[in-house]
Amino acid sequence: MQRSLSTEEIRQSWKRLPRKSIRAGRNIAILAGDIALPATSQALVNLAVGRFGRLDILANNAGVFNPKPFLELTEEDYDWYLDTILKGKFFAAQAAARAMKEHGGAIVQTGSMWAIQAIGATPSAAYSAANAGVHAMVRNLAIELAGYKIRVNAAAPAVVETPVYNTFMSADQVAQVLPTFNKFHPLGRNGQPKDVADAILFLASDEASWITGTVLPVDGGVTAGRI
Repeated sequence: MQRSLSTEEIRQSWKRLPRKSIRAGRNIAILAGDIALPATSQALVNLAVGRFGRLDILANNAGVFNPKPFLELTEEDYDWYLDTILKGKFFAAQAAARAMKEHGGAIVQTGSMWAIQAIGATPSAAYSAANAGVHAMVRNLAIELAGYKIRVNAAAPAVVETPVYNTFMSADQVAQVLPTFNKFHPLGRNGQPKDVADAILFLASDEASWITGTVLPVDGGVTAGRI
């Protein structure tokens, strides 16, 4: 099991942000905490409402990943995935919905292509089960919260080149392994963070005002089939 980022590492990441972005970003606030604890989700919502007056959008991107064969998974591994991915997103959505119910809003979860399609090269039973729960939660919350004008959707990425791979591979391994997945996607390349961010922004925006309960594959065509 890989550790999560420490509070100090989050602070250091914040310091590396361009100063211009921070000066212009009075609309930025940071809270470090364990997303598996419901109190963290509530504190995050309280911070947003206290700082900005109300909450309109929750983009829920908490996640961990470390492929491991099913027969080698431990209870600790299982809890790590379920606590971070499913429990964390469940209670974050609940805290956000309570803050949105008087005026409506949008909740966008990050799911996963692995919850839709199993990939032998990346054994991920616990990870996939946790994200399948997220996908089911999206559909259920879309129905339950529709009366409050709260939309709930998810983006389900395939292989996206983010630092998550550096949590279980060396930099040299990442540089060697990730390019081999380009051909896995019918569009011929791995995803980039912007690909997923753009999908999340769309689902959170008024342009998606008649879309709820949808899990949108952002996967370069993987779930469509094979070339």
